Amino acid sequence: MPDYRSAPFPTQFCEQPVTSATFVAFLEGPAVDADGTLYFSDIAANRIYKLAPDGTRSVFREPSGRTNGNTFDAQGRLLHCEGAEFGPGGGRRITRSNIQTGAYEVLTERFDGARYNSPNDICVDGAGRIYFTDPCYGDRSQMEMSIEGVYRIDLDGSVHRILAQPDVQRPNGIAVTQDNRLMYVVDSCPVVGGNRKIWAFDLDRSGNPSNQRLVFDFGSARGGDGMRLDVEGNLYICAGITAPRGPHESADALPGVYVVRPSGELVGRIPIPEDVITNIAFGGRDGRTIYVTSGRYVYTTRVKIPGQVAYPRWS
Repeated sequence: MPDYRSAPFPTQFCEQPVTSATFVAFLEGPAVDADGTLYFSDIAANRIYKLAPDGTRSVFREPSGRTNGNTFDAQGRLLHCEGAEFGPGGGRRITRSNIQTGAYEVLTERFDGARYNSPNDICVDGAGRIYFTDPCYGDRSQMEMSIEGVYRIDLDGSVHRILAQPDVQRPNGIAVTQDNRLMYVVDSCPVVGGNRKIWAFDLDRSGNPSNQRLVFDFGSARGGDGMRLDVEGNLYICAGITAPRGPHESADALPGVYVVRPSGELVGRIPIPEDVITNIAFGGRDGRTIYVTSGRYVYTTRVKIPGQVAYPRWS
């Protein structure tokens, strides 16, 4: 098992320690626009904020439908996972905002007639297909479907469930390569003996996964939450905790962004001085600025390799 606690600061990837960018409540879902504006969710406050490049923070949407994950598609439209955690008012659906026009639309809110559990994280491949996870970490009595799965929305708007139990126990973070060949899924099941694993899958031309294989296993520690890729295919995984929340997890992995090669080699950890590290986004003019959401803060630092994203394209 890797020695998480002594994982070195990955100097071959990261240029400097992190600094705090802003402070709010329970933060998630960072996504960066082409102009450098950061959008992120405060699930507990039921808001989506935006943080301008000059540091000005404002509310983008309230209520947000308890939005968790956000990401941009290739056209610069902001996609949202409206969840069902931290109180009432969860949308339990996937929505899309046109930043330029203000248009706001529902892409999907049911599958086979049942409402989604709590859409969590979302990404877009190079063909424009949308992938999202749908676990339930909150009130499980509200579940209308027993499956906690991974879904794909095709360009024609059709929705397909592409992963379910037993292949994944509880899918959380998700990332796909822009050549449409690989998909990574965080399997984070907070029960004693539950998975805290990162899975890799091959994708066929239609976006269907196969050849499941283990990339990384956090063991009994608090495993991954959000995850993104750089242009060389390395995984940046938000994970770890200093104070275990129950017998289901240990403090073997300290909080931070774990950098893992596609081969599964742990390169190191970018330490974050918070207890619940939730998600990450690449931004900046060159794609080498990362933004990391945690329980109360957004942190930022510079890395050496640009992020692999659908939008924007780095100059």
